[in-house]
Amino acid sequence: MKNKILVTGGAGYIGTHTCIALHEAGYEVVVYDNLSNSSREAINRISTLIGQPIDFIEGDIRDANMLREVFAAHQFFGVIHFAGLKAVGESVAKPLLYYNNNVSGTITLLQVMAEYDVKNLVFSSSATVYGDPETLPIDEVSARSCTNPYGQSKLAVEHILEDLAVSDASWSLIPLRYFNPVGAHPSGQIGEDPNDIPNNLMPYISQVAVGKLEMLSIFGNDYPTVDGTGVRDFIHVTDLAQGHVAALNYLQQHASSKSGSDTASSVGFLPINLGTGKGTSVLDLVAAFTKVSKQPIPYQFAARRAGDIASCYASADKAKELLGWEAKLSITDMCQDTWRWQSMNPNGYK
Repeated sequence: MKNKILVTGGAGYIGTHTCIALHEAGYEVVVYDNLSNSSREAINRISTLIGQPIDFIEGDIRDANMLREVFAAHQFFGVIHFAGLKAVGESVAKPLLYYNNNVSGTITLLQVMAEYDVKNLVFSSSATVYGDPETLPIDEVSARSCTNPYGQSKLAVEHILEDLAVSDASWSLIPLRYFNPVGAHPSGQIGEDPNDIPNNLMPYISQVAVGKLEMLSIFGNDYPTVDGTGVRDFIHVTDLAQGHVAALNYLQQHASSKSGSDTASSVGFLPINLGTGKGTSVLDLVAAFTKVSKQPIPYQFAARRAGDIASCYASADKAKELLGWEAKLSITDMCQDTWRWQSMNPNGYK
């Protein structure tokens, strides 16, 4: 079994946790990251946690020659592709940057993968591709539409992967559509480390709790939900990491089953949701975090943000059926692990 995996964006939040899960599952990992939104310290900490140096290459996915050097030097089974910019607000202000990095970068990566006949890919997609859902829970055949350039860039890549699978039956492409990743490694050594003011709810709450930020703004308290605040499907990042291992295992099983036959069957384009299937409101999350951290979390209500939706949670049946995967950790676990990371690392990796 070829078990060497290239992890693009492997120094980022979800990437670091996935590298540890891959190592524990017996995969050999090579991380490729330009460190534009991550830290070399994160790589050092992965190495400490797994007890051996991790193979790290500083490089950009838009750099085809650099990628060729990497593929020439390693025999990869496949790629887990996290490398991408992810701030919705920034994407609205700088759409060309997002399309260049997230879409053009992925095209470059796929071209180099094709040159080296590495045709197994797990792609970091997003529940953002569903836009404002018509029905809940959201399953993989729900209509897709996006309200911002970040979401459009993820959807554009999905369309590219679909077209690629139609054009060449030897590709196996699994976009994992994440819902709302939160939490941190139980060691407290790695976690979410936003460069600036956090864009996401959980790191904002934890930075208020630790005293870095003064107050949480809750955007909208007049949604048609249980308490008027937005409802989201929060998933622990270590559960999410296990979802990537399960997707790779699925690709490995498929590769071994076809190796003895003449037919080049593959999984083609196979989108899968990763979520808990449960919705939690903003106020419920604040209450859970307050209980765990024993810190006051002052908040104020603000107007709804453009593009925000009332409720969004997954149907995770397909992941369970095909990958044998389901989320195991609770909202309390997510808050405890986030608080451990934040209180041990009040300034993140700095």
